[in-house]
Amino acid sequence: MTGTSIDPTHIRLPAIILGVGLGGFVDGIVLHQVLQWHHLLSSTGDDNIGVPAYPVDTVPGLQMNTLWDGLFHVVTWVAVLTGLALLYARVTRSRGRLWRSPALWGWALVGWGLFNLVEGIVNHHLLGIHHVRSGPHQTAWDLGFLLLGVALVGVGWAVQRRATTVDLRAPDRR
Repeated sequence: MTGTSIDPTHIRLPAIILGVGLGGFVDGIVLHQVLQWHHLLSSTGDDNIGVPAYPVDTVPGLQMNTLWDGLFHVVTWVAVLTGLALLYARVTRSRGRLWRSPALWGWALVGWGLFNLVEGIVNHHLLGIHHVRSGPHQTAWDLGFLLLGVALVGVGWAVQRRATTVDLRAPDRR
Protein backbone atom coordinates (compact mmCIF):
# COMPACT_ATOMS: atom_id res chain seq x y z
CA MET A 1 0.00 0.00 0.00
CA THR A 2 1.34 3.43 -0.87
CA GLY A 3 0.59 6.74 0.84
CA THR A 4 -2.83 7.76 -0.46
CA SER A 5 -4.11 4.78 -2.40
CA ILE A 6 -4.77 1.14 -1.80
CA ASP A 7 -4.44 -1.74 -4.21
CA PRO A 8 -7.79 -3.59 -4.34
CA THR A 9 -6.01 -6.90 -3.73
CA HIS A 10 -5.16 -5.70 -0.20
CA ILE A 11 -8.82 -5.94 0.77
CA ARG A 12 -9.58 -9.28 -0.92
CA LEU A 13 -9.20 -11.52 2.15
CA PRO A 14 -10.91 -9.18 4.65
CA ALA A 15 -13.81 -8.63 2.24
CA ILE A 16 -14.24 -12.35 1.56
CA ILE A 17 -14.28 -13.12 5.30
CA LEU A 18 -16.78 -10.28 5.80
CA GLY A 19 -18.93 -11.72 3.00
CA VAL A 20 -18.83 -15.20 4.55
CA GLY A 21 -20.07 -13.77 7.85
CA LEU A 22 -22.76 -11.62 6.26
CA GLY A 23 -23.91 -14.50 4.06
CA GLY A 24 -24.14 -16.68 7.17
CA PHE A 25 -26.23 -14.03 8.90
CA VAL A 26 -28.64 -13.89 5.94
CA ASP A 27 -28.97 -17.68 6.05
CA GLY A 28 -29.37 -17.85 9.83
CA ILE A 29 -31.70 -14.91 10.22
CA VAL A 30 -33.88 -15.35 7.14
CA LEU A 31 -33.99 -19.13 6.68
CA HIS A 32 -33.57 -20.29 10.31
CA GLN A 33 -35.49 -17.60 12.22
CA VAL A 34 -37.83 -15.57 10.01
CA LEU A 35 -39.04 -18.23 7.54
CA GLN A 36 -38.19 -21.15 9.87
CA TRP A 37 -37.55 -23.41 6.88
CA HIS A 38 -34.75 -25.19 8.65
CA HIS A 39 -32.46 -25.13 11.66
CA LEU A 40 -28.87 -26.29 11.82
CA LEU A 41 -29.74 -29.85 12.87
CA SER A 42 -33.35 -30.11 11.63
CA SER A 43 -32.69 -32.99 9.20
CA THR A 44 -30.47 -35.10 11.44
CA GLY A 45 -31.39 -38.68 12.17
CA ASP A 46 -32.57 -39.51 8.64
CA ASP A 47 -29.21 -40.69 7.29
CA ASN A 48 -26.07 -42.50 8.41
CA ILE A 49 -23.81 -39.67 9.65
CA GLY A 50 -24.18 -40.72 13.27
CA VAL A 51 -26.00 -37.62 14.52
CA PRO A 52 -29.16 -38.33 16.52
CA ALA A 53 -32.48 -36.90 15.42
CA TYR A 54 -33.40 -33.44 16.70
CA PRO A 55 -36.90 -32.86 15.33
CA VAL A 56 -38.12 -29.28 15.57
CA ASP A 57 -41.64 -30.37 16.55
CA THR A 58 -40.48 -31.47 20.01
CA VAL A 59 -39.31 -29.18 22.80
CA PRO A 60 -35.95 -30.98 23.31
CA GLY A 61 -35.38 -31.04 19.52
CA LEU A 62 -36.20 -27.36 19.15
CA GLN A 63 -33.98 -26.52 22.13
CA MET A 64 -31.02 -28.37 20.59
CA ASN A 65 -31.62 -26.75 17.19
CA THR A 66 -31.88 -23.31 18.81
CA LEU A 67 -28.58 -23.91 20.63
CA TRP A 68 -26.83 -24.92 17.41
CA ASP A 69 -28.41 -22.03 15.47
CA GLY A 70 -26.98 -19.74 18.16
CA LEU A 71 -23.52 -21.31 17.85
CA PHE A 72 -23.78 -20.86 14.08
CA HIS A 73 -24.54 -17.17 14.64
CA VAL A 74 -21.52 -16.86 16.93
CA VAL A 75 -19.31 -18.21 14.13
CA THR A 76 -20.82 -15.79 11.58
CA TRP A 77 -20.43 -12.89 14.03
CA VAL A 78 -16.77 -13.79 14.58
CA ALA A 79 -16.30 -13.91 10.79
CA VAL A 80 -17.78 -10.41 10.43
CA LEU A 81 -15.61 -9.06 13.25
CA THR A 82 -12.52 -10.74 11.79
CA GLY A 83 -13.23 -9.34 8.33
CA LEU A 84 -13.76 -5.85 9.73
CA ALA A 85 -10.63 -6.05 11.91
CA LEU A 86 -8.49 -7.17 8.97
CA LEU A 87 -10.02 -4.51 6.77
CA TYR A 88 -9.36 -1.83 9.35
CA ALA A 89 -5.78 -3.04 9.90
CA ARG A 90 -5.07 -2.83 6.18
CA VAL A 91 -6.64 0.57 5.52
CA THR A 92 -6.53 2.54 8.76
CA ARG A 93 -5.25 5.60 6.95
CA SER A 94 -7.67 5.18 4.10
CA ARG A 95 -11.22 4.80 5.32
CA GLY A 96 -12.88 7.52 3.22
CA ARG A 97 -13.79 6.12 -0.16
CA LEU A 98 -13.21 2.47 0.62
CA TRP A 99 -16.83 1.81 1.61
CA ARG A 100 -17.99 2.58 -1.94
CA SER A 101 -15.20 0.59 -3.57
CA PRO A 102 -16.21 -2.15 -6.01
CA ALA A 103 -13.26 -4.15 -4.65
CA LEU A 104 -14.75 -4.29 -1.16
CA TRP A 105 -18.30 -5.16 -2.20
CA GLY A 106 -17.26 -7.46 -5.03
CA TRP A 107 -15.10 -9.54 -2.75
CA ALA A 108 -17.80 -9.47 -0.05
CA LEU A 109 -20.25 -10.96 -2.59
CA VAL A 110 -17.66 -13.61 -3.44
CA GLY A 111 -17.44 -14.43 0.28
CA TRP A 112 -21.21 -14.69 0.58
CA GLY A 113 -21.31 -16.99 -2.43
CA LEU A 114 -18.51 -19.12 -0.98
CA PHE A 115 -20.50 -19.39 2.26
CA ASN A 116 -23.52 -20.67 0.30
CA LEU A 117 -21.41 -23.16 -1.65
CA VAL A 118 -19.54 -24.59 1.35
CA GLU A 119 -22.55 -24.60 3.68
CA GLY A 120 -24.79 -26.03 0.95
CA ILE A 121 -22.40 -28.78 -0.12
CA VAL A 122 -21.36 -29.78 3.40
CA ASN A 123 -24.57 -29.38 5.43
CA HIS A 124 -27.25 -29.99 2.79
CA HIS A 125 -25.62 -32.62 0.59
CA LEU A 126 -22.72 -34.37 2.36
CA LEU A 127 -23.90 -34.39 5.98
CA GLY A 128 -27.62 -33.89 5.33
CA ILE A 129 -28.06 -32.22 8.74
CA HIS A 130 -30.59 -29.79 7.27
CA HIS A 131 -32.01 -28.66 3.95
CA VAL A 132 -33.00 -25.21 2.76
CA ARG A 133 -36.61 -26.31 2.89
CA SER A 134 -37.51 -29.87 3.76
CA GLY A 135 -40.28 -31.61 1.90
CA PRO A 136 -41.12 -32.85 -1.55
CA HIS A 137 -38.89 -30.37 -3.38
CA GLN A 138 -35.98 -30.20 -0.91
CA THR A 139 -33.39 -31.16 -3.54
CA ALA A 140 -34.56 -28.32 -5.79
CA TRP A 141 -34.31 -25.85 -2.88
CA ASP A 142 -30.83 -27.14 -2.00
CA LEU A 143 -29.67 -26.88 -5.61
CA GLY A 144 -31.18 -23.39 -5.86
CA PHE A 145 -29.13 -22.39 -2.80
CA LEU A 146 -25.98 -23.66 -4.54
CA LEU A 147 -26.90 -21.82 -7.75
CA LEU A 148 -27.39 -18.63 -5.75
CA GLY A 149 -23.89 -19.19 -4.33
CA VAL A 150 -22.45 -19.59 -7.83
CA ALA A 151 -24.30 -16.44 -8.97
CA LEU A 152 -23.01 -14.43 -5.98
CA VAL A 153 -19.43 -15.53 -6.68
CA GLY A 154 -19.86 -14.63 -10.36
CA VAL A 155 -21.42 -11.23 -9.72
CA GLY A 156 -18.90 -10.48 -6.98
CA TRP A 157 -16.02 -11.45 -9.26
CA ALA A 158 -17.37 -9.19 -12.01
CA VAL A 159 -17.86 -6.28 -9.59
CA GLN A 160 -14.36 -6.53 -8.09
CA ARG A 161 -12.85 -6.69 -11.61
CA ARG A 162 -14.09 -3.11 -12.15
CA ALA A 163 -12.01 -1.93 -9.21
CA THR A 164 -8.94 0.11 -9.73
CA THR A 165 -6.61 1.55 -7.15
CA VAL A 166 -8.74 3.36 -4.61
CA ASP A 167 -7.54 6.97 -4.50
CA LEU A 168 -8.13 8.03 -0.95
CA ARG A 169 -7.46 11.70 -1.54
CA ALA A 170 -9.88 12.04 -4.41
CA PRO A 171 -12.93 14.18 -3.70
CA ASP A 172 -15.57 12.36 -1.71
CA ARG A 173 -18.66 12.63 -3.93
CA ARG A 174 -21.98 11.57 -2.49
